[in-house]
Amino acid sequence: MTIQDFKIQVATGEHADYAPQICDEMSESAKARGTGIATRTPEYVANKMLEGKAVIAIYKDGTWAGFCYIETWSHGQFVANSGLIVNPVFRKVGLAKAIKHKVFELSRKKYPDAKIFGLTTGLAVMKINSELGYEPVTYSELTQDEAFWQGCKSCVNYDILMSKERKNCMCTAMLFDPEEKAREIEEKMKNLSHKATLLERIEGALKKSTKTIETLGLGITKLTDI
Repeated sequence: MTIQDFKIQVATGEHADYAPQICDEMSESAKARGTGIATRTPEYVANKMLEGKAVIAIYKDGTWAGFCYIETWSHGQFVANSGLIVNPVFRKVGLAKAIKHKVFELSRKKYPDAKIFGLTTGLAVMKINSELGYEPVTYSELTQDEAFWQGCKSCVNYDILMSKERKNCMCTAMLFDPEEKAREIEEKMKNLSHKATLLERIEGALKKSTKTIETLGLGITKLTDI
């Protein structure tokens, strides 16, 4: 079994029948880990599919293999790639990474100016997020939309979150800021341009030095001839 055995695509209404299975696995995964996947109903998941705000992985025999969806907060200023889940039958083949990359691409396409964030306890997800350009941040840099934090109520660590006044919890907060990334790219381009200019100057100086040496060499040769 390889990643080529799966079709990873933007979910549509034709995938809505998978919603109950996906929700059951989300619930089981949360119980097994003892930490946070917020509970979602099949209706909620199916609606994300209908809106074109989800990514699903399907095995070649038609079995659902993985899923993740997009949520928006603060009037579209923040986007979360939530509910990442992989069918236990298909783990260890790189599906989580492939799905995360696909849903990140979808998020950037739909909401190019939004900050993309996530809360996770999983080291594997943190690593994938880092590869995509996310940075660890404090909770204060995330959306302060009350509806988002209400979604944490179904997490077993909700009491911890509230006891710390939503400043931190068991999850690590990570954020992709498109403006910050654009500035980083601009700075890198400036540095590359500066280095290119320096190289041109050095090359010019070397050519000038070479020409001077050649001229001196020619003069010495003429003096020798005399």
